[in-house]
Amino acid sequence: MPGMPGMPEVAGMPADYYELLGVDRGTSEDEIKRAYRRKARELHPDRTGGDAASEALFKEVTRAYEVLRDPERRARYDRFGPEGVDGPGVGQMGDAFFGGGIGDIFDAFFGGSMAGGRRRRAGPSRGGDAEVALELDLRDAIFGARREVRIELPVTCGSCGGSGAREGTSAIRCPDCAGSGEVRRVRQSILGQVMTAAPCSRCGGTGEAVSSPCPECRGSGRVTKERSLTVDVPAGVDHGSTLRLSGHGPAGPRGGPPGDLYVHLALRPDGRFERRGDDLHAQVHVAMTQAALGTTVSFETFDGTEEIAVAAGTQSGTEVRMRGRGVPHVRSRGRGDLVVTIIVDTPTDLTKSQQELLRQLAAERSEDVGAPSESILSRLRSALG
Repeated sequence: MPGMPGMPEVAGMPADYYELLGVDRGTSEDEIKRAYRRKARELHPDRTGGDAASEALFKEVTRAYEVLRDPERRARYDRFGPEGVDGPGVGQMGDAFFGGGIGDIFDAFFGGSMAGGRRRRAGPSRGGDAEVALELDLRDAIFGARREVRIELPVTCGSCGGSGAREGTSAIRCPDCAGSGEVRRVRQSILGQVMTAAPCSRCGGTGEAVSSPCPECRGSGRVTKERSLTVDVPAGVDHGSTLRLSGHGPAGPRGGPPGDLYVHLALRPDGRFERRGDDLHAQVHVAMTQAALGTTVSFETFDGTEEIAVAAGTQSGTEVRMRGRGVPHVRSRGRGDLVVTIIVDTPTDLTKSQQELLRQLAAERSEDVGAPSESILSRLRSALG
């Protein structure tokens, strides 16, 4: 703790337990107990006024004492450090400790698998995955389409056929792993000596080494080239949908199987239709007289021309639903609907005779309307006359 001589600072990693208590590794249990009492009195929250740094160090000192006063836990600490006493379930060594599987524990400690468990199969590894974007029109999403995409991907080297070896030569059994694709090592753990296995770094887990690499791919067995692929877009896809093309991704190194290609779909905005789920929405404009007296309007859908009957007295905002003229359902049969909203347009460029006709109509219906507006010239003549 800063400002307190002889006490180590508490950082991200726990300090040495012996240093925390200010004792040597060979100190007796009684001396450890006395040392803890001294440190506890110095760091107790009642003495330090609740200082956060002092309180944190007090907890660390207490933790150190709990470990070092127990002979069994102290022995594990001396051998393995904090990991030997602070791991999950340590001290019980029962099902709680091994609940994740013994292989998981060795993976966590050593970064590899325990020998005797599942062995890694030697051979070329699978290629990674790749992704590409594809833009579509709304019609493509409704009826499906076949579209071409171009993308640069690692492909199998044509010179060596993916082996990575120069023409006229061949790969040999890896001398580091004896062709097994993995290297085994004996390490010390809290359970004693164990053998772990990890992929061979020299051959990359293939079990074969290349002494004379192919000059075109430099021994990797693949080169990057632009490819053209045909994508079958199913009917009903939506903006943001993703298609997976299995086995069409990057080739694996040294002849390994290819990964997958993910195609992300983006729909271009349509000037006439708006998609909402599997329904399409559109508008059709009619004149005020058509809405009042009724009419029939031709409307072009994705399935052809449809006749929309506008009933007499139709109000602006009225919706007409055309069943089965929307987007196909991806996970079931059938299609969504086409919803057409009727917009009634009010005329703004009436002639004098048209205005007079509307005024006569308003008078017959006892509807109050504004007085006819006079032109500037008419108002001037009235003022001068």
